[in-house]
Amino acid sequence: MSRITAILPAAGLGTRMGAETPKQFLELEGVPIVMLSLRRIASCELITDIIVATRGDGIARLEEQIRAEKFKQTVRVVRGGDARQDSVARALQEVADDTDLVVVHDAVRPFVTREQINRVIEEARRCHAAILGIPAMDTVKEVKRASLPEDVALITATIPRERVVLAQTPQVFAAKLLKEAYARAEADGVSASDDAGLVERLGHDVHVVLGSERNIKITKPADMDLARFYLERERAKS
Repeated sequence: MSRITAILPAAGLGTRMGAETPKQFLELEGVPIVMLSLRRIASCELITDIIVATRGDGIARLEEQIRAEKFKQTVRVVRGGDARQDSVARALQEVADDTDLVVVHDAVRPFVTREQINRVIEEARRCHAAILGIPAMDTVKEVKRASLPEDVALITATIPRERVVLAQTPQVFAAKLLKEAYARAEADGVSASDDAGLVERLGHDVHVVLGSERNIKITKPADMDLARFYLERERAKS
């Protein structure tokens, strides 16, 4: 059986949420969002162990919550960094050398399904790098904002939306490939908004597996309302 380690970066401050509590620790029906996301990842039997990277002052509380869940996989909590990339980098240092694949999933995406996790893992087994993503439905504009009011932008190009996908997580990579991508990024002083961006820098192809509009990333107050709606719908069906 191959070893597949999942990493959940959960150290962000969540400034766009405008709340004192970091967004990953906000609760939906009494359960922290990070725990809901962790449950989804742990529901995938292909994943053998999990590492959560969180802020230092949240480690003890998160460890206690994880113990109460009694997950089948070993779940470790490590100290994350100030940025998402720093948190994943620190968790990667804890990934065993015999690991085949690394699954990186945002701690604030609590609605990914087990089927989607399985599908992106299987694609990564085939091509070594795969992510979930959805097609862009709106028209996509390239803009610049120089010398304009803060709430105004100037269109410089229209990007054909058939060429655009909106990246989601999980993002899954061969462990050696992801470690190389992070090492190269650190050496070059490069940052990216997702893990695929760092792997792309190496010239490696990354495949996109169809995700879902429900696999939202909770980042702003309106997302909490949508998350509550999705959660209510799921529980009504169960």
